[in-house]
Amino acid sequence: MKFKLKMIPPTATAQQKGERVVGGYIHHYKKKNVAAAEAILRDALLTYVPEAPITDQPIMLNVIWIFPYPKSARKHRPGEKRWKITRPDTDNLNKLLKDVMTDMGFWKDDALICWEEIVKVYDDEPGIIIRIDIMDPPEDDFL
Repeated sequence: MKFKLKMIPPTATAQQKGERVVGGYIHHYKKKNVAAAEAILRDALLTYVPEAPITDQPIMLNVIWIFPYPKSARKHRPGEKRWKITRPDTDNLNKLLKDVMTDMGFWKDDALICWEEIVKVYDDEPGIIIRIDIMDPPEDDFL
């Protein structure tokens, strides 16, 4: 399964949790920007939810995060892609995405993901390209 979410990717990540002390205990909560990012991802993913989640097969997940060029970026040629080497980190971006996709039923548990490739770039056409494949058993000489 492969698809592109045509959107400006959210930059809030699952790591951005809030904390407050109530009655001497630390309570964690979801900040508004993280909840908003989850809602944006849910809306964009809704049409791609499979009929049944992957339950017991190894998954390869490829995600390309395509961000719009910032206003401060130097001139670039139309269609030119550049690496995004600023925050948020790829693993933090993908954590929120995988959590949302798990909740929506793409797979039973994100522990099924055995191979993950994450890329983040700048381009004139922002979005998130997601590819989900079922993996074959590793070859004997894999390791």
